[in-house]
Amino acid sequence: MPVWDDLVGQERVSTQLEAAARDADALVTAHATGAAAPTASKMTHAWLFTGPPGSGRSTTARAFAAALQCTSPDRALGGTPGCGFCDGCHTSLVGTHADVEVVRTDLLSIGVKETRDLVRRAQLSPAVGRWQVIVLEDADRLTEGAGNVLLKAVEEPAPRTVWMLCAPSIEDVLPTIRSRCRHLTLRTPPVDAVADILIRRDGIEPEAAHTAARATQGHIGRARRLATDPRARERRAAVLKLPLRIDEIGGCLKAAQELIDAAAEDAKQVAEEVDVKETEEMKAALGGGQGGRMPRGTAGAMKELEDRQKRRKTRTQRDSLDLALIDLTGFYRDVLALQFGSQVAIANVELSDPLDRIARSTSPERTLRRIEAIAACRTALDRNVAPLLAVEAMAVSLRSG
Repeated sequence: MPVWDDLVGQERVSTQLEAAARDADALVTAHATGAAAPTASKMTHAWLFTGPPGSGRSTTARAFAAALQCTSPDRALGGTPGCGFCDGCHTSLVGTHADVEVVRTDLLSIGVKETRDLVRRAQLSPAVGRWQVIVLEDADRLTEGAGNVLLKAVEEPAPRTVWMLCAPSIEDVLPTIRSRCRHLTLRTPPVDAVADILIRRDGIEPEAAHTAARATQGHIGRARRLATDPRARERRAAVLKLPLRIDEIGGCLKAAQELIDAAAEDAKQVAEEVDVKETEEMKAALGGGQGGRMPRGTAGAMKELEDRQKRRKTRTQRDSLDLALIDLTGFYRDVLALQFGSQVAIANVELSDPLDRIARSTSPERTLRRIEAIAACRTALDRNVAPLLAVEAMAVSLRSG
């Protein structure tokens, strides 16, 4: 299956990237022979992929990386790069290609040290492939200092290095960096297209796939999780009961605490799955003995790992809470659609009765204020306001509307 098939609902973007991958061959040939580089090439050294959550930014970047490294014999005969089955495509997609570095973070930010390591790698020539490709999935999490370190590498790139940055919006990236990148905007995939790929690629039953795709409004990753993880469905159902429990202040505060507790439970589950294994591997690598005794001089490394795990737990809790707020926004979006008599498909069809009841008992103005209250809560969390305080304030605002 060609790598472009994973770009759900992004036909325009895949066409542009296919053309760029074809022109990339001419640039490689020119570099190898010392000839002049072709003019008006659709290929460039730095790309910025933006789009709403679930649009497939990182999937697009990895597909493009695979197309650049494609070694299919058909490519030499003018075939479309990105066959999906050759060694170059396969290793790029699964993360084992020597010249494709995919960087993602489970922390709140990407710092200067990590970025300097990437910049050093970017100066290397490709080891086995055509290009040295660096995919930075969370470019919006670069600190200001890290962004300044990256800027120089983007300004003065190595001849066969390609940077691929991913961020929710162009405003999330430093102006000096985004001005040096070719920008491609992805759209939210259609619900039917998301359901189709869940059925084809993940083997999910059609009814479950359509339900998950509709509930998440085209967010591919969340739709897959909702269709395959019963715990995710339970947590979402609990979140969507919140609007029905805010008739009085006590209910608001209790619902807020339950949201925080659910997010903390998510973070705890990730820790249980990852932290123990990670700690044991670190101890083994540092030469830990039986009974947990560690050699001298290793306390610093273990402390650094613990600090990283704490930061990851905070990030996981924030992300889980943000997903809950997105689900709440979707609930009130459905209410607003009903109030305006919109023909837009309702995402939460299983809640049609309470949605209709709230739509009839309130005004569109109150619904908009509630959506704004949720957005304000998300902004407060981004600014490191104490989560419980932010969620309590939101819950009270939802009540007063």
